[in-house]
This record gives sequence, C-alpha cells and structure tokens, in this order.
Amino acid sequence: MSGTVAFAERLTARTAMTHTWAALLSSLLDRRDLTSAETAWAMSQIVSGEASPVRVAGFATALRAKGETAAEVEGLVAALRASAARVAIPGTTADIAGTGGDRTGAANISTVAAIVAASTGVTVVKHGGRAASSTTGGAADLVEYLGVPLELTPAQAARVAAEAGITFLFAPMFNSGLRHAATVRRQLGVPTVFNILGPLINPAAPAHQVIGVADARMAPVIAEMVAAGGRSALVVRGDDGLDKLTTVTTSRVWTVHDGVMTRTVLDPRELGLSRPDPAALRGGDAAANARIAHAVLDGRPGPIRDVVLLNAAAVLVAASPHRPSLVDALATAMVRCAEAVDSGAARATLARWVAAGRSAYAGA
Repeated sequence: MSGTVAFAERLTARTAMTHTWAALLSSLLDRRDLTSAETAWAMSQIVSGEASPVRVAGFATALRAKGETAAEVEGLVAALRASAARVAIPGTTADIAGTGGDRTGAANISTVAAIVAASTGVTVVKHGGRAASSTTGGAADLVEYLGVPLELTPAQAARVAAEAGITFLFAPMFNSGLRHAATVRRQLGVPTVFNILGPLINPAAPAHQVIGVADARMAPVIAEMVAAGGRSALVVRGDDGLDKLTTVTTSRVWTVHDGVMTRTVLDPRELGLSRPDPAALRGGDAAANARIAHAVLDGRPGPIRDVVLLNAAAVLVAASPHRPSLVDALATAMVRCAEAVDSGAARATLARWVAAGRSAYAGA
C-alpha cells in the first residue's frame, strides 16, 4: 500500500463521522473558515484519488473565493507532508522557491541563487517542478537542461546533497498524489490554493527557507502560517509582482524567526543596487535560462547577476542564527555570494552537482 493511500485511509477512518464534502463546501459557500483538520481531510481525499474532479474543483474554487486562512493552508500542507515520500538529509538545510505565477517573464532566478548559496557552504535542498502555465521554464526545466537528472529516489537525492552541497527534489516524484488535481487545475484556468503550496511542502523539511509569493493577498497568510508553526523563513514578494526579491522596485519581506514575524519594505538602492528596466530580468525557455545561468556563474556583471546575488544572500540570511537589520544582513551576505561567484566556487558547485546527480542516477 502506498504512503499516500495509507495516510488517506488512516485520516479518513478518524474523521469520517465529522467531515463530509457537503459540510465543507457549504461552510465555504457561507464564507465560514475551515479548521486545519477539515482542510487536511479534504487534501487527504484529493491526494488519494477519492475526491471526484467536481469536488476538487468546487473545493478549490470556493476556498479561493472565500479567501484562504493560515490555518486552512496549514491543514493542506500537513496532509501533503504526511503523504509525501520523505527525504532525510543530515545537517542544516535550506531552500529557496517561489510560487510562480507572477507573469513577469523573469529568468529562473531562484535556481541560480540556490547554486550560489550552496557554493558558500549552505546545504540547499531545492524543491520544484516544471513550468505550469508560464512561457518561461520552471526550476525543473532548468535543472534538467543544466544536466542534473530529475527522477532521483530519496536516497539518491540525499547522496547528491552530501556530495555536492545541493540537490533537487522533483515534485512529481515526491508528491505524486497531487496528480489527481492536475487536470482540474488546468481546466479551471484560474489560480487557486494549489498554486501556492509548492514552496511549503519540500519533502526534506528544510530548517530554513526563502519563500517567494506572487499573490500579494497570500504572502502575509503564508508568513502567518510559518510563524504559527514556530518555524523560520523569509517570505518575500517584489512590488513588481515578482515571487522573489526584486531589484526593479521595492520588495515586501516578512521575516519569521522562532515564530516571531516582522515586516520590512526593502529598497534595493539601500544595498547599492540600481533599479533596472523590468525587461532586463526576463528569461525564456530552459535553453535561454541555462545561458543566463552560465553567464551569471561565469561572473558576467549586470542586472541578472544583481538580482541573483540578492536572492542568494536571502538564503544565507534565512539560515543565519544572527539577526542584525535585514539590510545589514543582506549586504554582508551579498559580499560572500559575490566572492563565491567571482572565485569560481559557484561554477564548481554546479559541476559537482551535475556529476553527483548523474552518478547517483546511474547507481555508481
């Protein structure tokens, strides 16, 4: 019996007398918030394939229309974490990932930033998938094009992390139950809560995260959820809509540390960064994004390098136990990240990642 099905059956057995689709949907239509237990039950039904497409569509749409709460999102995340294939990676780990859907056409900044952060000594466990609706490639598209195999088992992914200091967890390999919602999501054609879950369900449960959120309404909700769980993260959103720290304009940053949340408006000019034209950050398909990645790792100056260093620095800040002002912390971390690129350490990290991934996949 698969982990997804077993989890769903256990949860269903415990809650069958208290949760029904009719009750949950009626509550949402009446604009009443659900409990985390109720949304956990709903998600368990979805990932086990027990929920019909009509119910999945009704649930996602009604929840979106009402407006998701932190408790509701936490229930969904808890069910997905419980049903996922787990990855055990020793030591302190970090991730940087965005929800996507920002429609800016930006290059794959997070993945390049992950490589740079890993080259400074932070073990990065990146979780993501292919592009769903964007014309630009997703994290998995870029990782694959760079030469890293996607379909690694948990043990293989952990081995790559140990050897390279960075690994990639391809979402469909670890959260296979979400396939039951894929067709509904495509046919709905509008953003729902499924669009923001990716960065929250990393199967390795990294201790530190930079979570980029394109939806301005959901960014504080996610920060509240992280804080309620007693975790630490930087939740970020560019005021240009980018699901990352942007250099085009200011960014909103919710810093969550040990369950305490503070909000900051970050101006890149405070870090000595100029504000580029938005077109300067645009990417393309996997091949185009790979060329951009190689250019950054080769040390080419310009707007893409600046935004990559800024977001790589955010990973270091998220993973640091010290909490100076955000601007000071980012400034110090950006120097480390720039040194890693200019010394060739970041390019060497990519080479090790590709070699370790191919070796692990081949079973060598």
